[in-house]
Amino acid sequence: MAEVRDAEVTIVGGGAIGCAVAYVLAGAGYRDIQVVEQGELAGATSGQAAGLVGQVRATKERCMLAMASVAVYSRIEQDTGYPADWRQTGSVRIAATAERAAEFQALAGVARSAGLEAEFLTPARLAALCPMLDITRVTAALWCPTDGYLQPNSLVTAYARAARDRGVTFATRTTVTGLRITGGLVRGVHTDRRDVATDMVINAAGPWAGAVASLAGQHLPIVPVRHEYFVTRAVAGWHSELPVLRIPDMRIYARAEGHGFLCGGWEPNGLSLDPRAVTIGQPLAVPPDWDVLSGFAHDFATFAPVVTEAEIREVFRGFPAFSPDGRFIVGPVPGVRGLVMAAACNAHGVSGSAGLAGHVLESLQPDPSPYVKSLSPARYYPRTWDWESARAQAQMIYQNYYSLPPRHAQ
Repeated sequence: MAEVRDAEVTIVGGGAIGCAVAYVLAGAGYRDIQVVEQGELAGATSGQAAGLVGQVRATKERCMLAMASVAVYSRIEQDTGYPADWRQTGSVRIAATAERAAEFQALAGVARSAGLEAEFLTPARLAALCPMLDITRVTAALWCPTDGYLQPNSLVTAYARAARDRGVTFATRTTVTGLRITGGLVRGVHTDRRDVATDMVINAAGPWAGAVASLAGQHLPIVPVRHEYFVTRAVAGWHSELPVLRIPDMRIYARAEGHGFLCGGWEPNGLSLDPRAVTIGQPLAVPPDWDVLSGFAHDFATFAPVVTEAEIREVFRGFPAFSPDGRFIVGPVPGVRGLVMAAACNAHGVSGSAGLAGHVLESLQPDPSPYVKSLSPARYYPRTWDWESARAQAQMIYQNYYSLPPRHAQ
C-alpha cells in the first residue's frame, strides 16, 4: 500500500471509474496522479457488478459511449499486457410482446445511426445461438455480435496496473475525511492518514460520491439503489461462450459464468438509501432478498426451464448510484475550481468505465461536446430540487430501466 501524497490530481475512489480515469488521464499526459481508496481496489460496488457490456442503447450518444468502451476492452490486453477477461460473445435482446418488438426496431435504428452492427435473428438462428432456451414465446430477438461481458475485478486490476506503469500511485485503506478549499479553489485533501496538497479532486466515489461532494459544501442528488443477482453451480448446456441475454419484458438479464449462469434483474419496488444518511467509510450491505432473487429465477425459467434444476452458488449485491434524470454526473463542479465529478453511473460504472473516463477527460477541455456538457453537475445548480423527490426519481430510473417508452405503452 502506497502512502497518500501530495499530487496534482487526486482521484477519490478505486473502483472501475476511478481506475479508468487514472489510466485515461495518465495516457493523456497528466503526470502527477494518485488514487485514494477507502478499502481495496474494486472492493465495493465495482466488485459486485455483473460485468455485462451492451452497446444497444436508446440514444446515439449512449450507444457511442458503450462502443468506445468495447473498443478499449477488446484491445486492453494487447495495449497494456494486462487482461480484463473480456469475452466478446455477442448478446441477444429478447422480446415477448409486440410492443417490445416495436421498441427493438427503434433501438436497431439508433444502433445503425451510431455505426453499431445489430440485426434481428430468425427463430432458427436464435435456437442455434441459444440452444438452452425455449423460444416458443419469443416475438423478436435483436442480436449484437460485438457485445459481451468481462470480470469486473480483472478490468479494475488491468486499469490500475497499466496506470501504475504510467506513473499513477494508489493509496488504499485510506479514507478521505475532508477537502481543503480556499477562495473557491481546491487546495488539498484531508485523510485519516495525513493531509496532502492537491490541485484537483476527481470524485469517483460511487455511492459515497454525494458524501465526498458534501465535504466541499456541495450537494448533489446521487442516490444509492440496491441491485442484486445470483450465480449458480454448473448447469447442463451452459458454457462461457454463450451470448449474454436480456429479457426486458421479464426485467431480467443472464449470462454464463463458467458452466453455470448468472441471473439478475431490475426490481419493480427498489430499495434506495437516503443520500443524506450515507457517510464516507460506511459499509453499504444488506442480506440477500430471496423473494426478489427467486422472482428472477422464476421469470427466467419461462425461457430457460433448466433454471428450476440450478443450485445457487453465490449472491452478489451492491448499491450503484443513480441520478434523478438517469444521466451521469460528469465534469467540473460550479463554484469550486478543481472539484470534478465522475459519478452517478446508473449501474453502468463497470460496463461504461472506459467511455466515461474519456468523458471526464473531455470535460476538462476548453470546449467539450454538447453531450458531455449535458452531463455536467451544473444542471443541479441553482438548487431547485429537494432530497425526497430526487431520491424517488432516482429510484424510478432504476425501477423503469427496462420499461417501454411512452409511445409504446398501452
